[in-house]
Amino acid sequence: MKNILKSLLVVGLCLKISAASAWGTTGHRVVAEIAERNLSSKAKKNIEKLIGKQKLAYWANWPDFVKSDHAWDHTGNFHFINTEGMLSVDAFKEAMLTSKEDNIYKAILRLESELKDKNLPLKQKQENLYFIIHLVGDAHQPMHVSRAEDLGGNKVEVTWFGKKTNIHRVWDTDIVEGEKYSYTEYATVLDIFNKQQTRAYQAGELADWLYESSTMADKIYADVAHNANLSYRYVYENKSVAEDALLKGGLRLAKILNGVFAK
Repeated sequence: MKNILKSLLVVGLCLKISAASAWGTTGHRVVAEIAERNLSSKAKKNIEKLIGKQKLAYWANWPDFVKSDHAWDHTGNFHFINTEGMLSVDAFKEAMLTSKEDNIYKAILRLESELKDKNLPLKQKQENLYFIIHLVGDAHQPMHVSRAEDLGGNKVEVTWFGKKTNIHRVWDTDIVEGEKYSYTEYATVLDIFNKQQTRAYQAGELADWLYESSTMADKIYADVAHNANLSYRYVYENKSVAEDALLKGGLRLAKILNGVFAK
């Protein structure tokens, strides 16, 4: 009986983590792996001083895992930003800046600024790094830059190959996990850009990248309003969109880390 209860607790924890994770565990590791492959030699050395030779992908899901500890309850709003839909770029940025919540935009900028402080304690530097790795991934999952009334699509019911689910989970996990790649395989097939293409994807700032995700979310909502029965057609139309977001997340994370750890 004890073994059964223990198994149920483990399953419950895994389900909780899965439901909370943007991109799922694989997607976050893909973003981290692409970033690591695009770090400058200086950034690699300075990051190694913080976490040793452990890969960035190892820590990519840590901020979701610690959600089970109430000591981290204050970080819940770090993972997303909610605004109205169909906003202009200026209206979106205004809504993001004036939000009362400690949203993903504010969190990433603060963590980035703190990491540049040479007097920041080692443990906090490590935790800030783990959060930045994760949150930049979240910033490129469009349903983490969406609407409060449906909890970022969690209340938008759809079927996925005949199984009831919601549109948030489809974009968190189902599209990416359906490819059956390991995270290193996925990073390899996506990270094929030359330097010029990479710089093009790294152009702009965090606010621009979040607005890009917001416009993607608008399209996802519009598509689901017309058809909530999702299967092969939806994969065909959206797999490359999701993969492009993963690649952008990885390359832009590299840009941030190269800037933070340049000295």
